[in-house]
Amino acid sequence: MVRIIAGQARGLRLRTPKGRSTRPTSDRVREALFSILGSGVIDSLFLDLFAGSGAVGLEALSRGAREAVFVENNRQALACLAANLAATGFKDKAQIIAADARRALAELRGRGLAFDLIYIDPPYRQGWGDIILPAVVPLLSLDGLAVLETATSEAAPETADMVLMARRVYGDTALNFYQRAGGHTDGVHDPD
Repeated sequence: MVRIIAGQARGLRLRTPKGRSTRPTSDRVREALFSILGSGVIDSLFLDLFAGSGAVGLEALSRGAREAVFVENNRQALACLAANLAATGFKDKAQIIAADARRALAELRGRGLAFDLIYIDPPYRQGWGDIILPAVVPLLSLDGLAVLETATSEAAPETADMVLMARRVYGDTALNFYQRAGGHTDGVHDPD
C-alpha cells in the first residue's frame, strides 16, 4: 500500500500499477526524502520524472509545492496517476506529460521553465542517471536541487554541470542529491 504521508492529503491511499512495470518509491524512502527537503518543498515548482503512480510529486503537492509536473510514458502508470490526481484534488496544480523522459525534457526546455526540485526515479541499473542528469541541468533553477533515486549497488553518476551534495541509503535504495555547479542551495539537511 502506498499512501500520502503528510500534509493536506495525509493518509490518502494511492493507486499503483499492477505487475513489475513500475517500482513505487516506498513510504520509508519518501518520508526520508521529504524530511531532508524540509521547508524547501513549500511553494516550489516540482518535477517528478519517471513518475509512475505520482507518489513523490503528490507528496510534494500535499506538503505545499506550488505546482508539479509529472512525466511518465507507461499507460497503466498514467491511468493510476490520473486517478490519484483526481482523488487528491491536486489536478489544478499538476500537469502530466505522457512521453519518454528525453522527449519530455526537450519539451520542458522549450517552455523555459526552471524547477526548484527535480525528482528522478528511472529503472534501476540501466544507466539512466548518466543520460538524464545532464539533460535536467537547463531545467534546474540556480538554487534548485535534483534527486536521483538509484539502487544502492549503483554508483552515483557524475556530470560536469552537477555537484553531488549528498548520498543517503535506505535498504536497497539510494537517494543522490545534486545541485548545479555554482549553485547556492542549502536544501540538503539531515532530519532531526
